[in-house]
Parts: sequence; C-alpha cells; structure tokens
Amino acid sequence: MKTAKLKIKGMHCASCALLIDKSLKKTDGVVNANTNLSNETSYIEYDEKKAGLEQLTAAVKRAGYSAEPLVSGQEHHNDTKARDLSRMKRVFLFSLVLSVPALLISMLIMNLDAKNWVLFALATPVQFVAGYEFYKNTWTGLKVQTASMDTLIALGTSAAYFYSLAATIINPMAEVYFEVSAILITFVLLGRYLETLAKAKTSDAIKKLMGLAPKTARVIRKDKEMTIPIDEVRLGDLIVVKPGEKIPVDGTIVDGASSVDESMITGESLPVEKRKGDKVIGASINKHGAFTFKATAVGEHTTLSQIIQLVERAQGSKASIQRFADMVSARFVPAIIVLSLATFAYWFFVATQPLSFALILAVAVLVIACPCALGLATPTAIMVGIGRGAQHGILIKDGSALEKAHKIKAVVLDKTGTITIGKPAVTDVVSFAGTEKDVLRFAASVEKNSEHPLAEAIVTAAKEKRIPLAKATGFTAIPGYGVKGTINGKRVLFGNEKLMKKNAIATRQAAKTTETLENEGKTAMLLAVNGKLAGVIAVADVVKPSSADAIAGLKRLGLDVYMMTGDNERTAKAVAKRVGIDNVFASVLPGDKATYVKKLQAEKRVCFVGDGINDAPALAQADLGIAMGSGTDVAMETGEIVLMRSDLNDVGASIRLSRKTFSKIKQNMFWALIYNVVGIPIAAGVLFGAFGILLSPIIAGAAMALSSVSVVSNSLLLKFGKI
Repeated sequence: MKTAKLKIKGMHCASCALLIDKSLKKTDGVVNANTNLSNETSYIEYDEKKAGLEQLTAAVKRAGYSAEPLVSGQEHHNDTKARDLSRMKRVFLFSLVLSVPALLISMLIMNLDAKNWVLFALATPVQFVAGYEFYKNTWTGLKVQTASMDTLIALGTSAAYFYSLAATIINPMAEVYFEVSAILITFVLLGRYLETLAKAKTSDAIKKLMGLAPKTARVIRKDKEMTIPIDEVRLGDLIVVKPGEKIPVDGTIVDGASSVDESMITGESLPVEKRKGDKVIGASINKHGAFTFKATAVGEHTTLSQIIQLVERAQGSKASIQRFADMVSARFVPAIIVLSLATFAYWFFVATQPLSFALILAVAVLVIACPCALGLATPTAIMVGIGRGAQHGILIKDGSALEKAHKIKAVVLDKTGTITIGKPAVTDVVSFAGTEKDVLRFAASVEKNSEHPLAEAIVTAAKEKRIPLAKATGFTAIPGYGVKGTINGKRVLFGNEKLMKKNAIATRQAAKTTETLENEGKTAMLLAVNGKLAGVIAVADVVKPSSADAIAGLKRLGLDVYMMTGDNERTAKAVAKRVGIDNVFASVLPGDKATYVKKLQAEKRVCFVGDGINDAPALAQADLGIAMGSGTDVAMETGEIVLMRSDLNDVGASIRLSRKTFSKIKQNMFWALIYNVVGIPIAAGVLFGAFGILLSPIIAGAAMALSSVSVVSNSLLLKFGKI
C-alpha cells in the first residue's frame, strides 16, 4: 500500500470534501481517502499496482475539482497561499466595485426610467464573472449527481437575477432584485476570502517547523571543509558545527563538546550538554562549543522531517465526532433545496403572496443554509490543537488520539524510564572507616572492571566527583554476590550481605543503614577493606525531578494514577510513595503488562505511558498509548502520542490540550447547528404572520459568510493560553 497527498483546489464546504472522497473511493485500487477541508489536502491510501497519481487526480477532476501531487510540507508554502489569496481578493474587489453601486442605486434612486437596465448592467458581470465558480462547481456536481454549497448559491442568485431580468423585459419599471444577487455573491466571496485567511493560520505550527531547517551544512570531504546545500548532505558525512549555528541534520558527535538548544524540537527550555558519542538533532541550535558529528539521518529521515510528516498526517486525519458533521452535510444540501421549494410553494400557492415575495423567501432559505460552518467545526480545531501540541514537543499522531485523550479516566505509568530516569545512579554513600570519598574510590576502582549495570553507576559517580581511580589486581566477579580485588595492596570486597558473610565480615553496624535504604527502594551494597566493613553505597533508578509534580497534576485533572513495574512490592511502594501514587502493580512480568491494562479497562478508559520495547503491547492495548520520546523506536511507533521531552508533565498537558480542543469543537458544533436551526425558519418566514419579520437575502448572505469565519476564529483561540 502507498499513501499519496493531493492539493485540492475549488473546495468550499464539507460536502465538497465528501464528494471528492466519494469519487476517489470509487477508483480501482483506492483503499481509503480522507479529504480535509481545512488544509485543502486529500490523503489517499491506494494499491500502486492498480492505481497511480494520474488515476487519483482524474478522480478528483471527475468530482469537479483540480488536484496536484504534494511532497511533505508543500501545502504550507507561502507563495501558493499568497497566489490563491491574491486571486480571491481580486475577484471579491471586482464584485464589490459593481455590487455596491447597484445596492445604492436600488435604495436611493426611485424615479429613473433606465434604473432597472443600469442595475442589469452592474449585476450581470458579478453574476457570471465573479460568480463563475458557483456555476462551474454546480455543473460538475450535477454530472456526478450531487450538490454542494455552490449549488445553493447558484440557485439562489440565479433565481433573483433571472426573475429580475424577466420582470425588466416585461415592465422596465417593475420591482427587481438585481442588487440582491450581486450583493449575495459579494458577501459569499468576502466570507471565503476571510475564511481562507483564517484557515492559513491553522497551519502556522507546520510552517514554523519547516522554517527551522537550515539551508546549508559545513561538511568535511577530502580533508577539506566545504559549505554545501542541505539537500546534498549524505549519510556518513562529517559535519562541522560552530557556536551559534544550527545543526543541519541528525547525527552523533565524534569530536568536541557543547551545549545544544533543542527547544524548537522538544519544547525543553534548558540547553542540553553534548559530548562525544551523544546524538544531536537537526535544526537544534549549538550554543557555545564547536564540534564535529557524523550524519546518521538526512532528508526526509531526520527527526524534524518525520515530525513534520507526523503532524501533517495528524492534522489531516478525522476524529469520530467528524462523522456526525459529514453525515449532516451529505444530506443537508438536497434537504435545503427541497425546503426552499416548499417555502416558495407555500407563500405563492397557499398564502397567495406575490411571486416576488415567495421568490425572495426561497432565495433567503437557500443562502442562509450554508453547511460550511458545520464542516469546519472539527477539522480546524484539530489542526490548531495538534499544531499547538507540536510546538510544545507533544506529537499527536491523529485526530482520534486527541479525541480519546479527553475521555481518559485512569493513567497507568510504567516506572522505569517514565517515572524514573531509567538509569541506575548512586544515591547514598555511607562511611564506617575513612571518608565517603575513600569508600567511593575503593568501590569504583574495583568495579571499573565489571560489566554489571550497577558498576557503571558507581564508576560514573566517582568520575563526576573527580575521584582518581586506582588499578585493581586479582579482580574477580562472583555472580550473585559481588566483586573482589586488590587495590594498592589492600584486599577489597564489594557486594551484598551474602558476600560479607561468606568472607566472615561483620555487618551488624550497617544493618540499620541498609534496612533504611532498602525500604526507600534502593539497592544497598557493602564495602569491606582488609577484612573490615568500610561503608555502604546505595544505587537506585533515580526518580525524575518533575515526576511528583506531574503526578499531582494528573490527580488534579480528576484522573486515577497507577504505577506498573517489575520490581518487588517493597521497592515499588517506596518509589510510589515518593511520587504520590497510591495504586501500584508490582512484580509484573513484561508479557503481562497488557493483561493488567485490559483488566483495568473493564472499569474505566485507560491511558498507558511507557518507553520500552516491553511496553509496546500495553501501549497498543490501552485506550490511549503515550510514549516517551527518549524511549525505543518500537514504543514510539506504537504510542498514539509521543512526548519529545520525556517529561511526565506533558502527559497532563496532552490531556488538557485534548479537553480544550474538544471543548472548542463542541462550541463550534453548537454555533453551526444553532445558526441553521434558528436562521432557516426565520428565512422561510415563520415570524412573518405573527410579527411581520422577514429575513432579507442580503442579511442572510452576510450571516452565512460570517458563520464560517467565526468557527475558524474560535478554533484559533486554542493558540493562546497555557496547556
């Protein structure tokens, strides 16, 4: 299966998008099609053995629209948007210049013999030049037996125009409605121009991400430094980065060190220290030092490119709530045409009102019943919400993930790498003979020969304190016990209590200390030098500084928080207590994580947060899977939301963002529906008999145009305020 993206031109409402999807899905080889009105892009999944881009663009053309293939990010190029906006502006101004005089003449000049013919002259170019798109789209829609908003506008304005033309020919002094058709077209064009301006802002996040990419790179080839375009960088190239420069592509440092600002990718405000062997991300900014790195990902495979592609796909996806809007839009236009005809028939045949009266009410019904606002309610909010998340290092893979997040009632957190750093570190050094530095020096000197994960933590702690290490002779690793060796002529034992007992070392004075440390969830190791107990070193997977605050924040959101770990119950409860978690699943085997999640799902909607390969089944099982960005590729692929900063605070931020986004969607849906529920009956004249109130087609056109703009503007409010 292959995925294609097409830029669609000519869409104006939700029924346009549905028509394109319908035409594409009828094409042999197309598995799925999703056309997004907000970013005017169609995402098609197809079998390349049965179909190609030529067949896909032809399917769009059959539906009455034009399409062209897109590469990632192309839909956000400013020149394309600028050309479209410039064209729309010219057409609107052309219509405005002719329709405003027509309105003024019809209102202010009463006794002019040639008045109707002047209005005819002004309205005709508006009707058939400015309004050409309405007729073209109506005709193509009729060919595939469907109707859209353009159908409503074409029918409504044509009814007013041709009635006026016929009346003028029969009686040049008759009451006519040329200005109504002209002003209606002008209002619709204005609404579409303002709507396009507003929609362009919904993709600001993508444009900002694209703007981060540097244009050139300084590479070393044939022992010479040369500056080349970023597109010419190859895998394995050695690239030099100087202070203040952007890092061109992803890679691994081979020489030098620096601090790097990765905030534009991860949202993390503090620079990250980088040294030889560390990974660097393309588009991040080198702060102080200079270094050379080897390119490990270029082009569309860099972190930035993949983020852009992920956000684009997500912004083009549909949440299930969109199905309601699609269903209504699909049936809306035909229903309104029937209602308009019924309105005309009632007022003309039943209420015996004049033909012009019945016609104007029928036109008002056609014009006010625009389904655009309803079609824009969901996709615009999702686009802004996903873009806002991306700017904060929260990558939401699709609209359904954003929808699921606001329904979550429980969050299950994997311990290692999620609540904790995921790497053992020395937490305590206790000395019974000599200084703490002596204890750490002896332990690290003997452990530097060991491959045990805890040994690395002890050696790292000694290096961080700049403690010189001595050479150990006679090193022996004793599985299940610890290590031993000779340092500067002194016999050193380092390990658990069993090692001490085996070598007849008295440990009574350390008993209380080791018990306290182990109750805190730490691994306590004993050091003996020349047959006497010298000290205790505790190692633990350190809790992330932000974990406790993040968990408190999740509770404030009304969520039940659980911790899941393979650690024994005592260690697990110690860590849970430190971060404020009351519910603990301890001694859980890697293969059983998904089972625990499934059991919890019987009671409530569950979000699982993890980072390891063994977390992938639980991430997939949960109602919502959130993967930490520092985790494995498998976990990040399985998770529906990826947190680039690996900060638990972003779990709460994801859920808050989801709640705000769906609050906006509900607001948009309400206003779009209430607008039609209230507006259509008034346009049909239900208030005329009792109150003498009628809705002018001109006012209906203005209201219709503003409804779409208001929905998009309401969605854009998501860009402001904290998440």
